[in-house]
Amino acid sequence: MARGGVNKAVVQTARMALLARGENPSIDAVRIEMGNTGSKTTIHRYLKELDEQESKSSAPAPQVSDELTELVSRLAQRLKEQAQERIHLAQAVFDDQMQTLSEELARTQLHVSTQEQQLNTLTAELNAKSLALDSTRGALQAEQTSNARLIQSQLDQDIRLQDKDGQIRSLEEKHLHARDALEHYRNSVKEQREQEQRRHEGQLQQVQMEIRQAQQAAMVRQEEITQLNRDNERLLSETRSTLRELSAQQEQLKKATHETTRLGEQYQLTHTQCALLQERLSAALDESSALKQTVNEHAQANQTLHLELIKSQLALESAALLATQKEPELTTPL
Repeated sequence: MARGGVNKAVVQTARMALLARGENPSIDAVRIEMGNTGSKTTIHRYLKELDEQESKSSAPAPQVSDELTELVSRLAQRLKEQAQERIHLAQAVFDDQMQTLSEELARTQLHVSTQEQQLNTLTAELNAKSLALDSTRGALQAEQTSNARLIQSQLDQDIRLQDKDGQIRSLEEKHLHARDALEHYRNSVKEQREQEQRRHEGQLQQVQMEIRQAQQAAMVRQEEITQLNRDNERLLSETRSTLRELSAQQEQLKKATHETTRLGEQYQLTHTQCALLQERLSAALDESSALKQTVNEHAQANQTLHLELIKSQLALESAALLATQKEPELTTPL
């Protein structure tokens, strides 16, 4: 069925214009003359009808003696039309196949281009993930270094704490010794006072002097004990401060350990995403290779069809030439 705007009159006008310019009114030439519109099958049918009309209008009045000549002429014309019709049909089939292959090739090339763009995108994502992975590794190493530094600081604090505990125990032992000495001194003074009371009253003054000396010594000892208590309180305050600092260090260590665990999980996730991207990249490369192979096969099929068309045209030309050579023999009077 003809396309919109194409009819027999339009085809006849285009044919006459080509004949007026001295060109061959083939199907492609008529279609180009009409502005590349109309089906080739429809144009071929209209051209065939116009050729038949011209043959009928230009043929002379039949005579009884020329019946054989007319029969031979019609036979030759029929052979020529059949040959031309086969050529036109083969050309139309070839053009349709070429158009189909061209469209399929364009789609294949577009698909290949899309796959290449996806491949470039995946490559860029893989590079970005690699950079992120390197950054994560660097952060993990930094956190591990900081963690090791915090552990060493904790060990140092533990050593200092042990030293402080030793100092506290030493001060407590000194304090106990001082108390024992004071108690012993008090007991000895008490005994001495009792003994002096039993002695001669003449020695009372000397005893009192010794008591005063003992009291002064006790005051000195009391001051030493007070100083020891102050030192003990100062050491206890330093110990509490050290314990608070140690608690802060432990909390910081706990946070660093948690951050290290989180970075390890992020590293594992990034590693998994990189593996998935590599698999997608491999699949895209395989699909791109398959598409390129399909394009090559289509190109080879196109070349094969082109060679077959050339062979068909040569065979048809040979048949037409043979029919032309036989036409004079058939038109010769018996």
